[in-house]
Amino acid sequence: MKPRISVLTLGVTDLDRALAFYRDGLGLPSDGIIGREFDHGAVAFFDLSGGLKLAIWAQDDICHDTGLSKTPISSTAVTIGHNVTRKGEVDEVMETAARAGAEIVKTAQDTFYGGYAGYFRDLDGHLWEVVWNPHLLPADD
Repeated sequence: MKPRISVLTLGVTDLDRALAFYRDGLGLPSDGIIGREFDHGAVAFFDLSGGLKLAIWAQDDICHDTGLSKTPISSTAVTIGHNVTRKGEVDEVMETAARAGAEIVKTAQDTFYGGYAGYFRDLDGHLWEVVWNPHLLPADD
């Protein structure tokens, strides 16, 4: 397998609510929900850096497509890291997330490795880490 992940899909309970959170609340670019004309096909995509896309898809539709039973979302099973280029940006993103309705799980603070980070959960419980790591700065695009 080549290390080529192109889409990260989050299962959500309410697609319209999740779209509003990510697009309107966090400011991630999206053309909105597409695929409503298909049974279990409605989805929204957000363009991220490096060609990566974030998708939101109703958890019930993921269950239909995979044949798996619906389970509660576990905030500790996966974290999504949002790396920023300057320390103050961590607080800015955390404030934006809180205004959009996110639950602040851990306020931003200095880390053991010399960085600065905090955690929030989106409206469906997906855990995001907002981090400034001076040893692993993202490309500024």
